[in-house]
Amino acid sequence: MPGYKRYTVTSALPYANGPIHIGHLAGVYVPADIYARFLRLNDEDVVFIGGSDEHGVPITIKALQQGITPQEVVDKYHGIIKRSFEEFGISFDIYSRTSNPVHHETASGFFRKMYDAGQFIEKVSMQYYDDETGHFLADRYITGTCPHCGYEKAYGDQCEKCGTSLNATDLIEPRSVLSGNPPVMRETKHWFLPLDQYEPWLRQWILEGHQDDWKTNVYGQCKSWIEQGLQPRAVTRDLDWGVKVPVDGAEGKVLYVWFDAPIGYISATRELTPDWEKYWKDPETKLVHFIGKDNIVFHCIIFPAMLKAEGTYILPDNVPANEFMNLEGDKISTSRNWAVWLHEYLEEFPGKQDVLRYALTSNAPETKDNDFTWKDFQLKNNSELVAILGNFVNRTLVLTEKYFNRQVPVRGPLNVADTAALEEMKLVPGRIASSSHAYRFREAVAEMMNLARLGNNYLTDSEPWKLFPNDQVRVATILNISLQICAQLSIVAEPFLPFTAARIRVMLNLYPMKWRDAARLDWLAAGHPLNKADLLFEKIEDQVIEKQVKKLMDTKQTNEAAAVASATVKPAKPGITYEEFSKMDIRVGTIIEAEKVPKADKLLKLTIDTGIDRRTVVSGIAEYFTPGEIVGKQACFLVNLAPRKLRGIESQGMILMAENPDGSLRFVLPGDGAVNGADVK
Repeated sequence: MPGYKRYTVTSALPYANGPIHIGHLAGVYVPADIYARFLRLNDEDVVFIGGSDEHGVPITIKALQQGITPQEVVDKYHGIIKRSFEEFGISFDIYSRTSNPVHHETASGFFRKMYDAGQFIEKVSMQYYDDETGHFLADRYITGTCPHCGYEKAYGDQCEKCGTSLNATDLIEPRSVLSGNPPVMRETKHWFLPLDQYEPWLRQWILEGHQDDWKTNVYGQCKSWIEQGLQPRAVTRDLDWGVKVPVDGAEGKVLYVWFDAPIGYISATRELTPDWEKYWKDPETKLVHFIGKDNIVFHCIIFPAMLKAEGTYILPDNVPANEFMNLEGDKISTSRNWAVWLHEYLEEFPGKQDVLRYALTSNAPETKDNDFTWKDFQLKNNSELVAILGNFVNRTLVLTEKYFNRQVPVRGPLNVADTAALEEMKLVPGRIASSSHAYRFREAVAEMMNLARLGNNYLTDSEPWKLFPNDQVRVATILNISLQICAQLSIVAEPFLPFTAARIRVMLNLYPMKWRDAARLDWLAAGHPLNKADLLFEKIEDQVIEKQVKKLMDTKQTNEAAAVASATVKPAKPGITYEEFSKMDIRVGTIIEAEKVPKADKLLKLTIDTGIDRRTVVSGIAEYFTPGEIVGKQACFLVNLAPRKLRGIESQGMILMAENPDGSLRFVLPGDGAVNGADVK
């Protein structure tokens, strides 16, 4: 790893409004921990930074829902998250929190320096205000009817049903979450980061400078954002929970959470060491952010622009963001409790941290969304960890105890199989290192398991139990080489399976070693005493998995029952005149093309033959229909709706859908004989 004196490794700060689940682990924390452990094994100077993100509207909404203070919310969940990470073996050098005084001081100072240098623009705008409670309302404090799909509980920043991004002013019949009253508009002042001014620099730095070394999904999302044109982004909010804006005339305002949270990496490093500046300001330090794909824009565009504007910090060298991990074929959802929670896993599978680490790493969503299933978890454990890695180490140690009194035997003359095994061993550390440097940890852990597979096959093919009565010298050579493979496994498994690697070292009576030792073939000298063999893994039975699947299915049934119980036919809306209705031009049309909108799970792009023309309509129906099943269908369309851009695509109308009380959608069909362009009256 030439060219760097030290490494700063960060992992996305989880919101302290709920526990950690396997999606967080697979996307961010397991790969970040693998990388940090790998660097330490290479004797690199590395700090691995984590912490809880304790500001922002989700925290205040959780407090409002539970009738407690925001501080009580973050204290509860910070404790749960921190303990879970510690028990799971995520090896942070520090796990801090953004409610700490050092963070408030750091974030406030960062803002103040940029403010004094004139690097923000001030804008006065109209914003919704709750007269009853005396609060300006952040987007998430406003609900109303989505203008696109009619969902009556859309938030002021997004409709969670159709996935459309919104402004609070787009909502029909907006209401304050605080009082339930319609909000009023009031004038307010905020400070904005002029991202548009950094667009030329970002084009050069990202699009030209990182085209070859950033992951395709990261580079592609950045390219899309930049090419759509960057706009100034507010860095302050009207809120009473967060880092206070440190300028006159900013009473009742805090730093926007997206501005203050990444500064948490810096403040945590300050908390960790008085030498923090060398990890953030020395060009010979490599900065790497581990995040999920939903945080790409913040860590690749906004935070770098902040660092560039401040002027004294290094920029991230890489941002190896993963895609999403789904669960049993469905998206993980905290609101629906559709998740495998880390703190619950640790209670229900004691001592099996490495089993989950292995299952998530070997199926990591590095290039596309992947799916976690309990059956696959069981298969990874039983067929790989138990049958290959655990079986090889246990057989080697048991046979050595049986034949050589728990002492490493003398290696004798080598045959072709011995030489082949030793030559392959020399190559394994380099392969794992190459994959790890490139953040391909799924590939790296496969190489580690291939080493265990090599040992298992070598031992099985050599059959020392058959040879011992007549050729003890040969058996001594076989077990010596098998023990050397076990020793190598104790090194190369450390980043992926740290608890297992430590147990192997205990059984081998071996001190911890560094990566530079990994290609050696003689860690264990003849006569070296060994400890008693112990099983590294145990088989997971069907009933254990069935219990976990049932737990999820019970959750799904509970959600469905709750949805049915709460589903009621909506009352009629206020009356309108015939003249108002007649302004709507509803026509019969045929869907002639349909495709998913990139990076928008709920949107489909439809090409419609309206009988008048062919036009594009973007609709939030992807959760209910696949493109293939709707091409050729006739439906009713509102064709004189003002065009609107959704995800950069101009939508020229709206499809009419019937929404059942349970939320499911059905086409409004024109009936037999209707032709494209026919008026719906």
